[in-house]
Amino acid sequence: MTAALQPPPAPAKATWTDADYPVMGWHDCRIHGLSLAEHSADGALPQVRLMIDLDYIVHWADSACWVAPATLVFDGAWGISGEFGPLFEQLEIADIHRVDPPDQHPEPSWHVEGHNFGFHLRARGFRQHLRSAPQLVRGKGLTSDERGGVSFAERSFQAD
Repeated sequence: MTAALQPPPAPAKATWTDADYPVMGWHDCRIHGLSLAEHSADGALPQVRLMIDLDYIVHWADSACWVAPATLVFDGAWGISGEFGPLFEQLEIADIHRVDPPDQHPEPSWHVEGHNFGFHLRARGFRQHLRSAPQLVRGKGLTSDERGGVSFAERSFQAD
């Protein structure tokens, strides 16, 4: 259900990277899908990519939120492990933590902590694409129609 219309706060940008990590937050962001896919560029050996389709909360506004469908991509992901369950409702992120490398490998550890789930991975960093402009909604997430279904598209919306 869409809340009363008012001008949305303009997101600082539509494509975020791990360089933006200190100013980002994923608390209460809903996950709609997870994908592990191989990707190779310029004839290099394929690398695993962890992609997360989520509702990114751009701004909290009283009993509503400005939310945009987003694709969070960890390139060169490895050492993925975690637990899910028991699950009774949609997956919601509590936080994403970055931990300095614990060994000789340069990639940091990432911990996606959720309500009744959590997983760890190693990856160079991430990119997050806001696929459309934020929408004001009651609650914390978008309906399937509002977000255009599940998607792992790596394109960011262009502001008018």
